[in-house]
Amino acid sequence: MSGVVPHGHPEELAARSTAPQPAPPLPAPLMRATGFLSFYDRFATAPMLVVFTREEGVSLSSAVQLVTAYVLLYALGQPAWGLLGDRLGRLKVLRLALAGTLIGSVATIAAPGFVALLVIRAVTGFFVGALFPSMLTVVGDSYTGAARAREISSLQTFTALGTTVATLAAGALAVWLDWRVVFGMTAVGAGTFLVLLRRVKLPSAAGVRHDIRRAFTAWPVWLYLLGLLEGGILLGILTYIVPALERDGLSTAVAGAVGATYGAGIIGGAYLAKRVVARAGRTVMIAIGATTLFVAFLLASLSQGVPALTATAVLIGTSNAFLHSSLQGWATDVAPAARATTVSFFVSSAFLGSSAATGLTGGLTGQGYGAIFEGTCVATVVLAVLAVGSHALWFRRRGG
Repeated sequence: MSGVVPHGHPEELAARSTAPQPAPPLPAPLMRATGFLSFYDRFATAPMLVVFTREEGVSLSSAVQLVTAYVLLYALGQPAWGLLGDRLGRLKVLRLALAGTLIGSVATIAAPGFVALLVIRAVTGFFVGALFPSMLTVVGDSYTGAARAREISSLQTFTALGTTVATLAAGALAVWLDWRVVFGMTAVGAGTFLVLLRRVKLPSAAGVRHDIRRAFTAWPVWLYLLGLLEGGILLGILTYIVPALERDGLSTAVAGAVGATYGAGIIGGAYLAKRVVARAGRTVMIAIGATTLFVAFLLASLSQGVPALTATAVLIGTSNAFLHSSLQGWATDVAPAARATTVSFFVSSAFLGSSAATGLTGGLTGQGYGAIFEGTCVATVVLAVLAVGSHALWFRRRGG
């Protein structure tokens, strides 16, 4: 091609071509359901902490360790799963992760005491942590262009549904029935998906020769650094929405319901993102998401009342659908020869950023949450400049 380059991101140009997308080797409904399952299990424990304190005879601080240990192994396992995905293949890793999730969930139900429960949940988190990155990697292998972005948005919709169902239903099921029912549902889902995978064959990524070293070159490493910053802002500071409401006297149930509107924001944002991506490149999607995130925390810095923080939660979810999904899409693109490794390291960096943000800002909560939200506004501007600028530069250097 010579002369003027056609306007638009090459992903969108590919999407507008008449060439059909190849059928994904994993059925799209199965990929989305697996995404739902991974986030359902990940977020199911927190709403049941009070139940655990009563039934297991432990303090709340001890019960919280069920979440801490699970998330720690969930995050630390990401790099290992990525390396295995590029070495052994996506399907072997997915089957191993589902088998571990199934066994871990059954063992959770049968745990003889709190210490055993703590260890089992942590190990289960290690296996569940492989599910979502595996789905992202398969999407990266199976789709190109705007079709890839739309499928990532669809996957995000189902992870948001998993988060929302766990947040709203896990506590109620634990009170009305038994907390074991919640993890029993994970076991049923993992077992069902294992059966459905029996006849599935996943080819290697379109003939791409795997070279794990590519995951540690300049651009992927830069993307991991962006993941740290974005995870800290989007996922870490999101943690303070519910406590900020409770500080002003709102009940835990109502504050939790407000916090759950984050999931509604992801679902609505994913619906919009799938329509915008056909007209705007990924750089523009990142800019829209970062701007939305800035507005979200600006509202929170001005007021910590119910209307403002409800809008903040919804807008953070919307930003997730634009910003986070675009960075995830970039992670599937930046090193195709080490796609599973790159995706897993990016996911891990976002988790670590989330943990670091809450750790660094936790000491500021005694004076309220306004200062935290104000500082986050500034950090969001930095993120916007770095993410938008670097993606535009990467796109040009790639040959756009």
